[in-house]
Amino acid sequence: MVDAWISYGKTEVCARIPTRNFLGSIEPKEKAGVTDPKAEIERALGQPIGTQRLNEIAKAGDKVAIVVDDATRATPSYLMILPLLDELNKAGVKDEDVTVIFGCGSHRPVNPEEKEKLVGKEALERVKTINHNYKAEDQVFLGETSHGTKVHVNKTFAEADVKVLAGDINLHYYAGYGGGRKGLLPAVSSAETIQQNHALLVHPKATTGVLEGNPVHEDMMEAAKLAKVDFILNIVTNSKKELVQAFAGDLEQAFLEGTKLVDEMYKVPIEQRANIVVVSAGGHPHDINLYQASKAIHNALEAVKRRGVIILAAECPEGHGNEAFAEWMEKFTDLKRIEKEIRKRFVLGGHKAYYLNKALQKVTIILVSVMPDCYAVNTFKMRTASAMNDALRDAFELAGKNAKVYVMPHGGDTVPEYKTADQNDNK
Repeated sequence: MVDAWISYGKTEVCARIPTRNFLGSIEPKEKAGVTDPKAEIERALGQPIGTQRLNEIAKAGDKVAIVVDDATRATPSYLMILPLLDELNKAGVKDEDVTVIFGCGSHRPVNPEEKEKLVGKEALERVKTINHNYKAEDQVFLGETSHGTKVHVNKTFAEADVKVLAGDINLHYYAGYGGGRKGLLPAVSSAETIQQNHALLVHPKATTGVLEGNPVHEDMMEAAKLAKVDFILNIVTNSKKELVQAFAGDLEQAFLEGTKLVDEMYKVPIEQRANIVVVSAGGHPHDINLYQASKAIHNALEAVKRRGVIILAAECPEGHGNEAFAEWMEKFTDLKRIEKEIRKRFVLGGHKAYYLNKALQKVTIILVSVMPDCYAVNTFKMRTASAMNDALRDAFELAGKNAKVYVMPHGGDTVPEYKTADQNDNK
């Protein structure tokens, strides 16, 4: 037997797989974290890519807005905030003139306990922090992109003299990559702006690790340029969330440099597909709800044969996480109807129903979570199991006793790339 331990909430579960069935573990090509994260961030800030240093861009009296990730991301923003404040202080900017905005996009607000965990106690004591509210009425209109997206953004951000985006770069299933311009759209954009941008995700180029020709990415970048973002600080972390490298400077150039490292680490070639893929969303906060955890299903699809089985280990203590996601799953079963609805009247959460239905057309999904069965089975059309090894037993019944199994411990971040040209493998 192979005992594969994978993250589940704030703990781990064990998948016991017969050795003869085990194909292997699909994991990132790990790089060690730097020994001194603060020094690495200071190095990046001191050697910005494609622009001046932040302490040369800002000046005394400037109002500064810094966007950081919300509680649905595991980004160690606390590593970035103090070095950014040091740079601003060198330029004569006072702490009271700096506002940190939690870029919640369409997610729930960050609570006080989460704020301290995200940016650290010292930063909370030094600067003002606010949650972005995507439904707020006082957002500022900045113009329209070439894709027709009307760009409305957070008022505090729009009115700042210096605008900074801080985040992490990772693979993203329709924007290509997280990080960079995503700190503006969706992070601090209005509901209408997010909806118009996300409606572009049905395009075939709107997929993981693709930027060229990807309308979602292009639209986000145009929006960030309309917002006149002055500077970004992005990091790339390993699977332990240790800082590997920091990238600072120009909105586009620094971001693109970071994506090269992400590709190196998180795109993993495989020689065959499996009948069963056991995938973890990555534990907390990646599996805080099904809305977030479902990203792992999309990545696991690349490693599983048609009519195979995906076992998703995701605790989901906050349930499904989005009412529209649930409503669309109940309302639509036909993929073409969902696609038509997205083009006509996109609703945030509807895109998750699109991707889950797309997956369900190809594979059976067994969910191991604390979500009530009535939701998982009736609304989201998945099978359920109360424990990982119950799920494996059911999967072998569906796929056969000789079924081959992959394990993906970091399913939200890792993208398998099937390289072999054997056409029969996916039949």
